[in-house]
Amino acid sequence: MFSLRRAWLAVAAMFFLNGGLFGSWASRIPTVASHHDLDGVRLGLLLLVLAAGALISFPLAGRASDAFGAARTTLAIAVAYTLALMMIACAFNLWMTAAALFLFGAGHGAMDVTMNSWGGEAERFIEKPVMSSFHAMWSLGAGVGAAVGYMAVRLDLSLLAHFALIGTVMSVSTIWLANIGWQSETRPRPAGTKRFPLPHGILLWVGIIAFCSSLGEGAVADWSAVFLVTVTSATMAQGAIGYAVFSMAMVIMRLIGSGVIAWLGPVSAARFAGCSASIGVLLAVLPANFMVALLGFFFLGIGYALIMPLAFSRAANDSDTPPGIAIASVATLGYGGMLLGPPLIGFVAHFVTLHYAFGILGLLALLIVFTASSLEPS
Repeated sequence: MFSLRRAWLAVAAMFFLNGGLFGSWASRIPTVASHHDLDGVRLGLLLLVLAAGALISFPLAGRASDAFGAARTTLAIAVAYTLALMMIACAFNLWMTAAALFLFGAGHGAMDVTMNSWGGEAERFIEKPVMSSFHAMWSLGAGVGAAVGYMAVRLDLSLLAHFALIGTVMSVSTIWLANIGWQSETRPRPAGTKRFPLPHGILLWVGIIAFCSSLGEGAVADWSAVFLVTVTSATMAQGAIGYAVFSMAMVIMRLIGSGVIAWLGPVSAARFAGCSASIGVLLAVLPANFMVALLGFFFLGIGYALIMPLAFSRAANDSDTPPGIAIASVATLGYGGMLLGPPLIGFVAHFVTLHYAFGILGLLALLIVFTASSLEPS
């Protein structure tokens, strides 16, 4: 039998890998856009293809998780997800890039569902609210992936060399850590369950809260640098600092998030998070000042850090729905927001400028505050 620490480390490794591969892709979006000569709208459409792959994968991954076990399914998807990242670099035209991004999005979304289901099992095994710490590892992985991407650009590495190197190193090391022989729960699919379930009842509101948070997280990941350059007149180098500050805030809050949630309770913690994100949007948008906007991104990171762990923990422990199906249904709205956020902001910015498009995030943060009661454990 493995120790509590070993159980935590296995799940944390999968979160780190998922974030690292996604951060690697995010760091090279400008390279892909430049290679195919994409403007904002066409790039938004390409990102929408990635989102479509994830949305389709959510319910399928939930069913697989319940049928075969979350741990076993997560390890299998991790390999496919890594290969999909490399396929992006091998694509030599826009259509092949779109196809590779669809598969990459499917791998990302499927792994999100299964690793969160595994995280719910580990949380029950450890008997502490550790979901936030797993998501901290995702943020840390995303930061490492982005940092390696920056170094790859500085060293003038090709996209294929970069993705092959980071994908091989990260997947081999993390899958080795995660392969501990964990025996996941398996549950038969309830009769009458829809093939593509959407959340209903209280889980619908949990999904909406996750959507509000993840849409903002995705928007900051893909548009923060452009926002700082176009709105605050920052340099290109300064623009990259915005996401770094945001990620640092998320890692810090998620590392201490278990204690914050235990102290405040899930409902009050969610309201605190929504208020922090609202303040962050105001600081980023209203003054249009570089340093103040960075402070705003820090408050956004503090706010968004707690919401997804709270939402997935609530879904994984729902008393009426099997965890795989519950997490998949919440993820359909939750991570759908992260993947739909970047193209949505791009389309809105096309009509009202990026400066005012970011105001959408403030309205969604306030919605989190008013719907936080749905996170009360069942």
